[in-house]
Amino acid sequence: MQNTWLQKISRWLVPLAALAAFAGWMYIAPPGVLGKADAVGYAVCHRIDERSFQIGDRQLPLCARCSGTFSAAAFGLLFFAVTSGQKSGMPDKKFYLPFALFFLAFAIDGSNSYLYLIKQTTGGLAQIPNLYVPNNTLRLFTGSGMGLTMVTFLVPAFNQTVWQNPNPAPTIGTWKQFLSLISIMFVIDLLILTESPIVLYPIALISPLGVLAQLTMIFSIVWMMVMRQENTFEKFRQLWIPLLAGFTLTMLMIIGIDLFRLQLTGTWSGFPL
Repeated sequence: MQNTWLQKISRWLVPLAALAAFAGWMYIAPPGVLGKADAVGYAVCHRIDERSFQIGDRQLPLCARCSGTFSAAAFGLLFFAVTSGQKSGMPDKKFYLPFALFFLAFAIDGSNSYLYLIKQTTGGLAQIPNLYVPNNTLRLFTGSGMGLTMVTFLVPAFNQTVWQNPNPAPTIGTWKQFLSLISIMFVIDLLILTESPIVLYPIALISPLGVLAQLTMIFSIVWMMVMRQENTFEKFRQLWIPLLAGFTLTMLMIIGIDLFRLQLTGTWSGFPL
C-alpha cells in the first residue's frame, strides 16, 4: 500500500477528529442511552409520535418506517458479514425484480402516507384520493424491504472499492440466500409488531446503529476515493483509518443536522402535526 505524506498525517489527524466529533455529539445529544439514540434518529427521521412504535409512553428513536429501514440495514449488514465476506458482485440479475418491487412498495407507501399527512395537517389536496389509510404495519414492512435493498447493493459497492483482490462472486447468488435474508427480517418485523418492550428496546438501539453503519460505509468509500486508496486493502484490520474517517464524517453530518433542526424547532421531539 502506497503511503503518501497525506496518508501518514491522517493516521494522527483522523483519530483526533473522530474523538472531537464524537465528544461534540455526546455533548449536544440528550442524556441517556436512548437519548443518544434519539439524536441519531433526529438527523434522518421526522420522528412523528403517532407514526412511531412506543415503549410505554416513550416513542422509539425512529418512526415505524425508519425503524424498519435501518434495523433491516443493520441485520442485513450482519448477514452479509457472515455469508459474503469480500464478495463484490452485485446480486444475481434474477433478484433485481424483487428488490425493485421492494423499492416500489416503499415509494408508493411513503407517498400515500405523505399525502395523508398533508391532508391531516393542512386540509389541502383533498381532491386527491389516498390509495388506502396508511398504518405503522405497512410502514414497517415497506421500510424493511427498502433497508434490505440498500445494504444489498451497498455491500458489493463497498467491497469493490476496498479490496485489492475482491471476490467477484455475487453477494446474493441463490434463492436460498435471498429467502434466508428475507425470512430473517420478516420474523424480526413480526416480533416488532408484538410491541413487546423486550423486542422494542433492542430495536431502539439497533436501528440507530444501522444509520451509523450505513453512513460510515458510504463516507468511507468517499474517503478512500479522495485519498486514492481504492483497491489497496487486503485485510479488514487495515481499514481502521478509512472507517474511522467515515465515522467522523457521519458524526459531523449528524451534528450539523441535529443543530439545524434543533434551532428550527426548539425540541428533540418529532415534527409537530
